[in-house]
Amino acid sequence: MGTSPALRVLVIGLDPQRVPGPWDPAPVADAIAAGLDRFAENGVGVHTCLFGLDGSDDIPALLTSALRSHPWECVIVGGGLRTDADLLPLFEQTINLIRRHAPAAAIAFNTTPSNTYDAAARWLDTPA
Repeated sequence: MGTSPALRVLVIGLDPQRVPGPWDPAPVADAIAAGLDRFAENGVGVHTCLFGLDGSDDIPALLTSALRSHPWECVIVGGGLRTDADLLPLFEQTINLIRRHAPAAAIAFNTTPSNTYDAAARWLDTPA
């Protein structure tokens, strides 16, 4: 049995299964999974911190715990959190929590779930 690569990247974003609304979360969940597969393909350890907007998470506590759990090289903030104007205060809080609890980590942004690895690779010494 092989060993997993050391964790280097934290991906923060919305859990598509817990975002309210009349929409099908399956395509987004599948795209997130496919995007995360690229980390394993390239031997880069990744951990996700996905949270819902359904009120079931203490988001600041969840983010703080994830950020403090490991010395991250890169933290990626997903597009769902960045692109919704109604979530601007949460996005600002997320960036400030990253600065406070993972100050040595690069902060990166993907444009789609499928290019999450590419966002991290811009800041890591890894193949793109």
